[in-house]
Amino acid sequence: MIVQEAKRVIQVEADVLRALAERIDGEFERAVEMILSSRGRVVVSGMGKSGLVGQKIASTMASTGTPAFFLHPAEGIHGDLGMIMKGDVVIGVSNSGETEELLRILPVIKRLGARLIAMTGNPASTLGRAGDIVLGISVKEEACPLGLAPTASTTATLAMGDALAVALLVQRGFSAEDFALFHPGGSLGKKLLLTVADFMHSGDAMPLVSEETPMREALFVITAKKLGASGVVDAKGRLVGVITDGDLRRALERGSDIINQPAGALMTRNPKRIRGMELAAKALQQMEEFSITSLFVFEDDTSDIPIGIIHLHDLLKAGLA
Repeated sequence: MIVQEAKRVIQVEADVLRALAERIDGEFERAVEMILSSRGRVVVSGMGKSGLVGQKIASTMASTGTPAFFLHPAEGIHGDLGMIMKGDVVIGVSNSGETEELLRILPVIKRLGARLIAMTGNPASTLGRAGDIVLGISVKEEACPLGLAPTASTTATLAMGDALAVALLVQRGFSAEDFALFHPGGSLGKKLLLTVADFMHSGDAMPLVSEETPMREALFVITAKKLGASGVVDAKGRLVGVITDGDLRRALERGSDIINQPAGALMTRNPKRIRGMELAAKALQQMEEFSITSLFVFEDDTSDIPIGIIHLHDLLKAGLA
């Protein structure tokens, strides 16, 4: 019984969304064009469940390239209407179209010179008649068996808001990089904004030894720098190889007396490298591809003098994986 009821609810809401998609027409296109041509912001307003969905709509728009914010209509009639300016586009959200608090701010919206998009389930309502554009969100039935709790209607409202936000995103040519700028703390933001230079160990923190350095000293450098590797440089400071924990284990398995050998005898030549300007996500991809845990960093492709080293653990701690 419980599972059947859950499936019924989802089916009702799925049917609502299919019907809503079929009703998208030129009025929706006009709404998108109105927002795109506006010199102001999008102001979303609604009460109760419509208001909660309206907050999400405003948030989605703001994070996808359309400046937007939510205005509570009850707060609006007590001073917050001052947040609306000429040139703004107001999206009034009300399933009935007769929400008292929302209707009370409509005359002021008009006087302020803002345009109104009415998002309502009743285009013939007061809100619908006041709108410059009407986006219908009517539903055949609520998923609530009593027909009282806003369920299917709020789903339709949310979907219409998402459709607006995404249509605007596409028309603006909003990119993944743009999205990352508005989400610097999120996983995508980190992957698209943070570079290798943001994570690399440089200066004295960079483990480097010369080709002639005895391995007993090189081991001390590897241990002290705590990166599990050391670069090997020539007399001009150019990177010619790398010594890793793996190189040491393989040498010991061969029975080599590594302590008295020079670093140049045990190093791996032509180590993998990356530029400091590259995205940190690319460094992670390269480490995974070659099954390594660190990369030496260079200013550009023509330079052989390392400016740093980046380690897998630093990227994992930052949540880039």
